[in-house]
Amino acid sequence: MSTITAADKPWLQQYPAGVPAEIDPSRYRSLVALMEESFGKYAERAAYSFLGQEWTYREVDEASRVLAGYLQSLGLQRGDRVAVMMPNVPQYPIAVAAILRAGYVLVNVNPLYTARELEHQLKDSGAKAIFIIENFAHTLQQCLRATPVQHVVLCAMGDVLGAKGWIVNLVVRHIKKLVPPFHLPGAVRFNDALTRGRRAPYRPVEVGPDDVAVLQYTGGTTGVSKGAVLLHRNLIANVLQSEAWNEPVMKKIPPGQQPTAVCALPLYHIFAFTVNMMLSMRTGGKTILIPNPRDLPAVLKELSRHTFHSFPAVNTLFNALLNHPQFDTVNWRNLKVSLGGGMAVQAAVAKRWLERTGCPICEGYGLSETSPSASCNPVTNTEFTGTIGVPLPSTEMKCVDDEGNEVPQGTPGEIAIRGPQVMAGYWQRPDETAKVMTADGWFRTGDIGVMDERGYFKIVDRKKDMILVSGFNVYPNEVEDVVAQCEGVLECAAVGIPDEHSGEAVKLVVVKKDPALTEAHIREFCEARLTGYKRPKVIEFRTELPKTPVGKILRRELRDNKPTTS
Repeated sequence: MSTITAADKPWLQQYPAGVPAEIDPSRYRSLVALMEESFGKYAERAAYSFLGQEWTYREVDEASRVLAGYLQSLGLQRGDRVAVMMPNVPQYPIAVAAILRAGYVLVNVNPLYTARELEHQLKDSGAKAIFIIENFAHTLQQCLRATPVQHVVLCAMGDVLGAKGWIVNLVVRHIKKLVPPFHLPGAVRFNDALTRGRRAPYRPVEVGPDDVAVLQYTGGTTGVSKGAVLLHRNLIANVLQSEAWNEPVMKKIPPGQQPTAVCALPLYHIFAFTVNMMLSMRTGGKTILIPNPRDLPAVLKELSRHTFHSFPAVNTLFNALLNHPQFDTVNWRNLKVSLGGGMAVQAAVAKRWLERTGCPICEGYGLSETSPSASCNPVTNTEFTGTIGVPLPSTEMKCVDDEGNEVPQGTPGEIAIRGPQVMAGYWQRPDETAKVMTADGWFRTGDIGVMDERGYFKIVDRKKDMILVSGFNVYPNEVEDVVAQCEGVLECAAVGIPDEHSGEAVKLVVVKKDPALTEAHIREFCEARLTGYKRPKVIEFRTELPKTPVGKILRRELRDNKPTTS
């Protein structure tokens, strides 16, 4: 791949005033150094809010230090992997800080995994210990013997809620019945681990920028799930890039108000891990932990209690909130940044969000392999661009052909990224790493995009999702963006299906907002807005779209599964 020169970076002209072209990733030796600076600097500030209770930076510091001592007492060696399988509860950031401070590697695990998926990740990572919330302990029980895990720390929703904790646990276990029976002999309860840790001295470990911090497993959409190796310096770089990018609007927070972020995306996902937890840690912000973003009444009730300034989310969550009757019980007017990522933000959703909150959705782009943020729209923009914005400070992006040659401006090509946030490779998979990483540090994303003359990039789709109709490329995102603007449509997704005449045809799956919506109405709408070969040949109505826990629509399931009609 050719090298980009300064003259090839038109995006720098789009940076808001005060945003630097470069950040200094060597500012901290490790995430541990970053966290410990904040523990001292912001000791009396609230770090986390959960179910009406707050924890200060000092309390997180003390609990994680004690927990690090407990982990070291187990005989784990520096660099050993420790898994965390929990929703957004306070034990999550405490465990993360403890794992990193003790010199170990964090393995983020989706708590909704099946036993098969969990077994793969624990075996692949070689995790020797796991923190797991009891709601999913039955899953671990099914596969534990087949994994290298030797130590299990069991957490419960009410562990750190003091006097009301037992009430919370009673409701979760016996009224809502969210904890299936399990048997994990030898497992240690979280609070017991803290007690034992107070008797086990914590020994600080010197952690450096090139040490592995996190194994972040990809969704496995192109095959078996792989662990992206994120070094301390990768994550530090992305935290500093995100901070610099948000600064033009975050500096407008009134004096005396603590920067506060809503964490509705799961912390095991790299988006929330970096842009919520670690960025808030760096800036001394408070994080509102939302354990279940699908419980919209609970989310809105919680948010109605707070003044908040930052809200990272995915298009499906923005859309669901906008369509909830209790949306206006929340004061959205303090919002400075609404960050959209994980999937394409639709123009219709962005338009309504700006109208209802006064804060534009600022769409960005990234992957597990880039810690995750690679590009973003300027936070000072008020118009929705329909793009993924421009590369962040210290980041280069370009579009390349199958041979790795840069394509002309405006021509679709695979997006390649180079910057300090790009992973070291895939965990113990040099063959897979070689497929996506070049000798000079470029990461090939598998996403097809175009760059315009201003340096803005637009995703036109993933290679595998592209639909080929009689030799013409159809990008599902374009079809979805058009149909989402049709009155009566709540959500939609487009996929390719086999067709004997054209090779493939477009199938559109729609969730109705208005029961009166008809197939004929959608066809008429598409006819006016899409050229012939892009129009859906098959239209199917469903009650819901299959999604990952983060809210990404699972297109492959729409190709494979039988419909559930509404």
